[in-house]
Amino acid sequence: MTSSGTNPGTGSHTGGPSADGARSSGFGSAAWELLLPAAGAPARRRGRALQSALREAVRSGRLAPGTRLPSSRALAADLRVSRGLVTEAYEQLAAEGYLRSGRGAGTWVSESVRAPVPGARDLAPRAAGVRVDFRPGTPDLSLFPRAAWAAAHRSVLGRLPHGALGYPDPRGLPALRDALAALLARRRGVVADPERLVVCSGVAQATTLLGFVLRGRGIRTVGVEDPGSPEHSELFGSAGITAVGLPLDAEGLAVDPLVRSGVRAVLTTPAHQFPTGIAYSAQRRSRLLDWAREVDGLIVEDDYDGDFRYDRAAVGALQGLDPEHVAYTGSVSKSLAPGLRLGWLLAPAAMTEEIIARKRTMDLGNPAVDQAVLADFVVRGGYDRQLRRCQRAYRERRDTLTSALAKHFPGTEVTGIAAGLHAIAALPERYGPEPALLARAAAAGIALRPLSACGTAPAEDGAVRLVLGYAHLAPPEIEAGVRLLADSRGCRVFI
Repeated sequence: MTSSGTNPGTGSHTGGPSADGARSSGFGSAAWELLLPAAGAPARRRGRALQSALREAVRSGRLAPGTRLPSSRALAADLRVSRGLVTEAYEQLAAEGYLRSGRGAGTWVSESVRAPVPGARDLAPRAAGVRVDFRPGTPDLSLFPRAAWAAAHRSVLGRLPHGALGYPDPRGLPALRDALAALLARRRGVVADPERLVVCSGVAQATTLLGFVLRGRGIRTVGVEDPGSPEHSELFGSAGITAVGLPLDAEGLAVDPLVRSGVRAVLTTPAHQFPTGIAYSAQRRSRLLDWAREVDGLIVEDDYDGDFRYDRAAVGALQGLDPEHVAYTGSVSKSLAPGLRLGWLLAPAAMTEEIIARKRTMDLGNPAVDQAVLADFVVRGGYDRQLRRCQRAYRERRDTLTSALAKHFPGTEVTGIAAGLHAIAALPERYGPEPALLARAAAAGIALRPLSACGTAPAEDGAVRLVLGYAHLAPPEIEAGVRLLADSRGCRVFI
């Protein structure tokens, strides 16, 4: 083992690179100063510290490719460490490819090293310069139950067996599948067999999984609601399936165009359609199920905010009427937080094994600890309490929005059922035209999404129809935002 102490033969320390090749080699004072702290590390860690400092100097570009390093004797003298320690560092970095050396030719920085792009970018969707953001799709993240979640996390980690930290069942932890099956049967009327329930990274992964399985069965087109969420088409597209837009009427997805389209799978949001805000009628739900049975097709049910109904009890899930022709998806993205990336998929029995196999190759399962925490949170009643808390808050915010619109935009009609995290507001023609209103709003720092951005044509009556998200805004922010919109002037658009 080489010594990591000071070199007794180096003499006094001069405070900079010695004349023996350090300055003349291109090994500048900046690089030398980067190595100096390593020499002052505790003796047991000095060798690793020197290697790490040299490695970082090469990576960062402070030691450029082609730079000749001082001899081991010269660098040891400058740093007041043993020559053996420097030699060991040179040999280790040469083995890793950072340095190159040859007998009698000295030691050089390898030309194969490239400095990394500095810093990590944050690509999370955010809008700069927005004072009030009425765009839909975001819950109030300040309602996340941090204390209760942290307590569940500590409790779970304290009793989770070591084996549970291995690769999980790709369907999800049995404890979570049992908890979710009981929850969904009780709250949403779902026929929930834990053996057919797959824990996913949100509805997005559930949709993609279904897309891959459908494509494997030879299906190349899937129907989606029009207007609807553009993400659905993109997710199916990532699985190699083309989305076909199908029109809606006042009761839900129109059946005749569905039949004429020839598709055998269709994605729906029957509890609270996005963006129109309608709930499918009982007759339409029944007719859609008849279609699925007739063509041996599949209805994908996205129940993204089915728990949030404010004027009456929520209508049960479509899947409960025919679990062999409906694949049911949902998540905690609106009830807890989208950043948890936890959701579920209940598929017909005939598709379950294919979905499990695809899930295994996709990611080997979701994080075990997060699943265990959610299971604990559901079983101990924390999830039900969270839903009640969110329902109270979001009901108040929807009421605030409708009152503010009536006050500042008289004649505005708020359509859709009292549910979910968004509402459709049809402003009278006198507040338009739509492009001018959007421009004035954006110039005032108000982010809006018109219904036309979701695939619909502008209203023939000249009304301006907006999809207004309110769940993430406190009541005073909603009131102030609507008032600011009424007073707005300007010309820049956020969509």
